Amino acid sequence: MQPTPITRERIAATEAVIRRFVRRTPLVRADLSDFGLSPGPLTFKLEMLQHSGSFKARGAFANLLLREVPSAGVVAASGGNHGAAVAYAAQRLKVPATIFVPDITSPAKAELIRNCGARLVIAGSRYADALAASEAHVAETGALPVHAFDQPETLLGQGTVGMELEQDAPDIDTLLVAVGGGGLIGGIAAWYGGRIKIVAVEPEAAPTLHDALAAGRPVDAPAGGVAADSLAPRRVGELMFSIARTTIAEVALVSDDAIRQAQAALWTALRVVAEPGGAAAFAALLSGRYRPASGDRVAVLICGANTTAVNFDS
Repeated sequence: MQPTPITRERIAATEAVIRRFVRRTPLVRADLSDFGLSPGPLTFKLEMLQHSGSFKARGAFANLLLREVPSAGVVAASGGNHGAAVAYAAQRLKVPATIFVPDITSPAKAELIRNCGARLVIAGSRYADALAASEAHVAETGALPVHAFDQPETLLGQGTVGMELEQDAPDIDTLLVAVGGGGLIGGIAAWYGGRIKIVAVEPEAAPTLHDALAAGRPVDAPAGGVAADSLAPRRVGELMFSIARTTIAEVALVSDDAIRQAQAALWTALRVVAEPGGAAAFAALLSGRYRPASGDRVAVLICGANTTAVNFDS
């Protein structure tokens, strides 16, 4: 296996390039007892406050700023958040963008993509369908493909989340991160390089990394559940897998009900709105699928908030 091109040095260099286009998202310090769990420190990284409503803006800007963009512009396949991020970055940089999404994409994400001025194309019922359609578009037009998770620049951009978190919360020793295709956790794990415990969290209905680790390579996995528009590609990326197999401590699988309960708890205790994929990492803590050891200093990444408004108090 070839060495990964995703290094701390390259992540830091990428951060310097994208810095003026992305937000440094805040932390919220809380306690596990705020959520009915045994007392212990708890830190949330609020990446859902990023431009376009998710961490994906980091990878999108990294691609558009570090690669040569042709006159045909850029094209992306997405469950929604990556498409919104590429559309936003393209709008800021005055680049044409075409975004392919499956029909499971939430109305909130589709509207965000359109509002950024991108051309939106509905293609099939799963991310894999949208990806195939986007690849055909690239072959026809020569547009630059911006992959949601299996592109070096994407992982380098997402890795800047880890860089920020280590600078702002150097005391944490455990981090829970939701996994879809794995670009986010791959970039973060490359930044930390094993210096903290990183726990991957996936829906039971879309166990992409879980199944890949069991098989020893990325394999096709189920792609369903309440978070299917953000955490259900067919398989994890090759780039992230080469990182994950040596740096991810464990994978916790959570139910759809646990994800919904985590959404409600974040709203009740913190008045934080998270989409299902954005709340998945916290669902592992709340449901007991991941139990921190006594004295652990735990952080949770809330990675997205592109959802239709929900009255969690009802």
